[in-house]
Amino acid sequence: MAFSMMQLFLLGALGPRLVADLGVSPTVLGLTTTVGFATAAVLSPVGGRVVDRVGPRRCLVVLLAVAAVALALIGTAPGSGVLLAAVALGGLPQALANPATNKAILAVVPPGRRASVTGMKQSGVQWGAFAAGLPLAALAGLTGWRGAVWTAAGAAAVAAVWAARALPADPSAKSTPAVWVPRGMTAWLMVFSVLLGCGIASVNTYLSLYGTERLGLGPTSAGALVAVLGVSGIAGRLGWSKVAGRPDRAVWLPGSLAAGAVAAALLLAASSLARPLVWVGALAIGMLAVAANAVSMVLIMQRAAAGRAGQDSALVSAGFFAGFAVGPPLFGLLAEAGRYNGGWLLVAAEFAGAAVVALLWSARERRSVVRS
Repeated sequence: MAFSMMQLFLLGALGPRLVADLGVSPTVLGLTTTVGFATAAVLSPVGGRVVDRVGPRRCLVVLLAVAAVALALIGTAPGSGVLLAAVALGGLPQALANPATNKAILAVVPPGRRASVTGMKQSGVQWGAFAAGLPLAALAGLTGWRGAVWTAAGAAAVAAVWAARALPADPSAKSTPAVWVPRGMTAWLMVFSVLLGCGIASVNTYLSLYGTERLGLGPTSAGALVAVLGVSGIAGRLGWSKVAGRPDRAVWLPGSLAAGAVAAALLLAASSLARPLVWVGALAIGMLAVAANAVSMVLIMQRAAAGRAGQDSALVSAGFFAGFAVGPPLFGLLAEAGRYNGGWLLVAAEFAGAAVVALLWSARERRSVVRS
């Protein structure tokens, strides 16, 4: 999970160095996020079917190998063209990540431990951000940004070799019916994930900039806001995924967490009047909104039809990636106009929409249980 998005984390962490060295404009650098997530959203439904057909080990090996190639391309990029092509290639690991890891957990982890293990593996995304923002960014100060990216590429290649040797063998490849249109719970969670992704991506992208431009924070303090978001996201995904191990609780958690995230976004808006609230808001976004995505994956694993966990995971992930591609440009229009409070209210509205969708689904599920 960490390597599946490593290229985007590194481009964010090393962005100023790339702009200076390659002559890439800030606009093109910002496009990398949109290109990466849009590609992942398009490829996810196909990736889910492939995982269900050929098995998680083969797909995890491909994921890590392609991540290594994408990172190596970034490390050799002479300009923006190759950079954007590498990020687009990196959309494939993103598309395979949730379906392959979920299928691997279903194959080898006892049912009673699946929820907590899912939380652990979902926290890998935040650990990838940590690796890019601290040790690899520090290495870039010693070796240059290309050296840091090549180091990440080498680590991904080593991980691919490890996965090929250590993971349990896949069953024989088999044909599975293709499902391109989400139905039932998957459709509800996909819509929920679009709205949730819009809000989370906007916070990820603009929280640090808001801290420097509107709150008067220095670069180090503004960067610490993102660190708080990441660390609280790890804790939230671990904790709430464990709670979701009980199916009766899991049904209500996505809506409840998204509703709590509305209050967190409002705290970010209020921080323009009381600066300490920005830290509370960042902590709460990580604990609630970021964790809600992990709970979605737990629900898929609990309720997916036999042989469909990969495709259902991929469809929900496609919605989340689509939200990541759409959210920041919408927020950016308000940020460029200096209307950050309007941006945080937009994030609150996106989380509120996600909460309504999830709570409507959970109420529908409860009525169906009562009728039965």
